[in-house]
Amino acid sequence: MTPSTVEQLAILVLLILPGTSYLFARERLLGIREAEQEVNNRFLRALGVGVLLDAAYLIAVGPHLVRLLRGGAKDRALAGVADQPRAAGLWLLVLVVVVPTLVAWGEARWVRRRRAAVHEETPTAWDALFQDRGACFVRVRLKNGGWAGGWYGRRSCASSYPQPGDLYLESQYRMEPDGTFGPRMPGTAGLYVRAADVDLLEFHEPRRDTRGDTDGAA
Repeated sequence: MTPSTVEQLAILVLLILPGTSYLFARERLLGIREAEQEVNNRFLRALGVGVLLDAAYLIAVGPHLVRLLRGGAKDRALAGVADQPRAAGLWLLVLVVVVPTLVAWGEARWVRRRRAAVHEETPTAWDALFQDRGACFVRVRLKNGGWAGGWYGRRSCASSYPQPGDLYLESQYRMEPDGTFGPRMPGTAGLYVRAADVDLLEFHEPRRDTRGDTDGAA
């Protein structure tokens, strides 16, 4: 049911927002769980975490929060917010953002100590490959066994999560059957590669005498 009063809306916000802040922070630190790819599962987890955090808040500082919200008026539930807006805003920031984020950080630290591998903040390995990537040669072995390669420069681009992985190289090079770079293709206007078609992807630094964004022989 849609909230019909300010009090009902406030309750709904306090139930959901702490869990949402926790979920966003956790995904930033540990990535998205497979079970939480669906919106319904994410909503239920955020709601569940929000309820647990709200219960902890009530146990720890419940009487103080009630006095703050009600203020001196017994007939208005949120009268205290109007009387002390700065205090209410500070408590809201702490309970809805700071505490859930610290809980997610603590969980991430505990999980990382138990993991053999390290999780990067970037959502996929594809994103990590091209994050802060400088100009270089890219060689690709396709799933059909063929080779493709080109120059990844300022006019090139790579997709990022949640879009499917793909890559645009601003110039294409002729590739030998063994994967060796040949000469630059005459009149090349670029090369498009889908990650779904890639079996192997390699980066090669440009020659030391290459200047600026001008590609040279590999």
